[in-house]
Amino acid sequence: MAAAIASSLIRQKRQARESNSDRVATSKPRCSPTKDPHSLCERHFLGVFSKVRFCSGKKRPVRRKPEPQLKGIVTRLFSEQGFYLQMTPDGTINGTKDENSDYTLFNLIPVGLRVVAIQAVKAGLYVAMNAEGFLYTSDVFTVECKFKESVFENYYVIYSSTVYRQHESGRAWFLGLNKEGIIMKGNRVKKTKPCSHFVPRPIEVCMYKEPSMHEIEEKQLSQKDSGTPSRNEEEINQDSTEQEGS
Repeated sequence: MAAAIASSLIRQKRQARESNSDRVATSKPRCSPTKDPHSLCERHFLGVFSKVRFCSGKKRPVRRKPEPQLKGIVTRLFSEQGFYLQMTPDGTINGTKDENSDYTLFNLIPVGLRVVAIQAVKAGLYVAMNAEGFLYTSDVFTVECKFKESVFENYYVIYSSTVYRQHESGRAWFLGLNKEGIIMKGNRVKKTKPCSHFVPRPIEVCMYKEPSMHEIEEKQLSQKDSGTPSRNEEEINQDSTEQEGS
């Protein structure tokens, strides 16, 4: 009996508490849109401003275009005369019997249709031919560093200057080694002779950056303005005397 009365009282108190809470909730005033502390115009402005801040807060990363890549090879050039073409650290070009020498490694970089640049791996210099037919080394890439690569009828490869040739006959000037492994003057090398025949012996395929002619022109102009001759210009006359004697 006492338990029933106690439970009845508890139930009445609970119902009274719930009814009071409902009255408070219904009697709570609601703000009308017209009485909002922020007007409709202000809310629209704040929304736009927050979007502008969000968009301008982070900068999108700039995607750089990949540099043009040229597929070439690291190779050794073996002459039919029995020598490997080599370039020593001081820029001397000649032939050697040592097939394991690091100085016989060259980068053959395609710079045109069947046109290559011949760059020594160790020295980092380019093989070039001047207007007199003499070979020299250049630390920058110029038009004189371009050689046309052709396959001869006996499957040897010949390299000729893309700039200079015989004026009267139009015969090309070729890269060549004589029987002593000495570099020959280009206008004295014939494509039918063993001195001009080479066999590339590839080591690996590599990707190269395309040489820039614009940077080269600026460097050459700066050298001319300074009045200091390059190492190659100083040695061309000496090399030409030695080649004439050979």
